[in-house]
Amino acid sequence: MLYIIRPDLESEVYKSVIQKYNKIIEDNKGIITKVEEWGKRSLAYEVEKFKDGFYVLIRFCGNADLPEKLQRDFRFEERVLKFIVVKLRDKVNPEELKEKVSEEKANDEEVKVKDGGK
Repeated sequence: MLYIIRPDLESEVYKSVIQKYNKIIEDNKGIITKVEEWGKRSLAYEVEKFKDGFYVLIRFCGNADLPEKLQRDFRFEERVLKFIVVKLRDKVNPEELKEKVSEEKANDEEVKVKDGGK
């Protein structure tokens, strides 16, 4: 899922939008595998008189109805300029995915400790 947040928002508001959609995914028994905040970037064309926006990419696994719930919420969210939700794979086992994500997090933390937290 990729969405673009309005560039005129305060930092706390920007973060609250990201937390809102992460929470929707988690509340609907989805599993977030990756959140990438790409920061402020130029738009390909002007949207609602804005030439740039904050890009956020979230990779997640969820039930078949989760993308529809997210899209419905995006349509009413004034702080989001554009969004797209794309299905990457069929028949993913959520339990295996949970294990993989926790292993990756553990490896990331181990690397940070070895590198002195960098």
